[in-house]
Amino acid sequence: MKDIHIDDFKISSQIQIDDLQTSIDLGVKEKKIEKELRKVSEDLADIQNKMYAHGKYAVLMCIQGMDTAGKDSLIREVFKEFNVRGIIAHSFKKPTDLELKHDYLWRHVKALPARGKFGIFNRTHYENVLVTRVHPEYLLYENMPHINSLDDIDDAFWDRRFNEINNFEKQIANNGTIVFKFFLNISKNEQKNRLLRRLDKPEKNWKFSPDDLDERQCWDEYQTFYEDALNRTSKPHAPWYNIPADDKPTARYIVAKILYDTLKEYDDIQEPELPAHQKENIDSYRHQLENE
Repeated sequence: MKDIHIDDFKISSQIQIDDLQTSIDLGVKEKKIEKELRKVSEDLADIQNKMYAHGKYAVLMCIQGMDTAGKDSLIREVFKEFNVRGIIAHSFKKPTDLELKHDYLWRHVKALPARGKFGIFNRTHYENVLVTRVHPEYLLYENMPHINSLDDIDDAFWDRRFNEINNFEKQIANNGTIVFKFFLNISKNEQKNRLLRRLDKPEKNWKFSPDDLDERQCWDEYQTFYEDALNRTSKPHAPWYNIPADDKPTARYIVAKILYDTLKEYDDIQEPELPAHQKENIDSYRHQLENE
C-alpha cells in the first residue's frame, strides 16, 4: 500500500487549484483501505482518550468541499471508533435570525471544542468567504454597518474578512487548539456521477435538491474562490490539506492518517499521573474493594 506523507497533501505554498489532485491510487483494493482505516481510527481514538484525560489540547477539524464531496460519510467512518464523550460535530447551515444578529464568526466561536475534545466543523467559517463571494447578496442579510448595497462589497471588504479568519485561527491555535483544515477536492465529473446516483437510488433521493444543480452552474466561480481561500489562509498554525476525494475510502484514509501522523508527534499528551499520596495507597484501595 502506498505510503501517505503529510507534506504531499499540505498546502504550504501558492497553488493553482487545477494542479491539485482529485484522485490518487494507493495501489490496493478497497477492502484493504477500509481495514487500514479501521486501524488508524482505533489509534486516533487512543490518542483522543489521552487528550481527554490530559485536558490541555483541543482538536478542530474543518471540512470544506463542493456538494457530494463526501463530508458526512467521512466523519462517520473516520471517527467510528471514538468514545462519543470526546467528540462533537457541527454542521453549519444557513444562518438563523439569531446568528445574523451577531458577527459572522460568532456561531463558530461558540461551537469550538473544549480542551480534551475533538470538534468537527462540517462546512465551516470558510462559507463566509466562499458562498458569500459566489452569492454576495447573502451578505446584505448580515445587516452590517456601511454595507448597504452590493456596491459596498469591495476588495478591501474581503481582505478584512480573510484577516479576521486568520487572526481567529491564530488565537485559538495559540491557546491549545490544534487546527486541521481539509479541502475534499472532487472533480466536476465525479460530482455529476454522485448527483445522478442520488436520483437513481430511491433511498438516496432525499439527499437531492434542485439547488444542487443551480450551485453546479457556479462550479468555476467556486473553484476560483476556493483557490484564493486556500492560498490566503493555509498557515503553519492552521494548514489546509488537499484531499483527493473522487474515491471516498481513499479520502477517508488519507484524512485519518494525516490526523494520526500529526497528533502522535505531540509527545506531551499523556494521561495525568495520580497524586503521590494516592499512588502510595493503591494496594490499600484494592484491599478495601476486595474485602467489601
